[in-house]
Amino acid sequence: MKVLVLTGPESSGKSWLGEAIQSTFGGVLVGEYVRHFIEQEQRDTCYADITAIARGQLAWEDAARASRPELLILDTHLLSNLLWSHELFGDCPAWIEQTLLERDYHLHLLLDPVAVPWVDDGQRCQPQLQQRIKFYQDCERWLRQHKQPLQCIQGDWSQRHQQVLRSVGDWLNSTAPGPDQQ
Repeated sequence: MKVLVLTGPESSGKSWLGEAIQSTFGGVLVGEYVRHFIEQEQRDTCYADITAIARGQLAWEDAARASRPELLILDTHLLSNLLWSHELFGDCPAWIEQTLLERDYHLHLLLDPVAVPWVDDGQRCQPQLQQRIKFYQDCERWLRQHKQPLQCIQGDWSQRHQQVLRSVGDWLNSTAPGPDQQ
């Protein structure tokens, strides 16, 4: 099983690209649990929700892993929980980072927020490009610090769609565990 993670700031195309990857290459796509949580609770999240949200994301991921697909596509993973918790509440339960580091992820596609518009969907909260750039930089810093395989995806919608499909195709067809960090 190869595990692919789409990560980066909100409104950068993770869900859309996850669907495009699944449509092109097959596999199992796991969505973003926090969206489900917010829809169910009908309120903004608070620090006390971080553990429930992270555990929900892990439960969805683990259920998909249990089916042993050749390709597992994650719309997000615990890195988003970790960074959003710090961003919104100035703290994060320590178990989240430790759990993230204990899991195998074979490739992270880090989506740059530049060149695509922010879209308000009622749940997003970073309309300013500078906020999204900072989140992107925080993701990149964490991934590089922890030597996680990553590829940065940039450009407008068409360009990132082409980059992602080419990168994933090359990665799936290679015998190497993932591309070198860029």
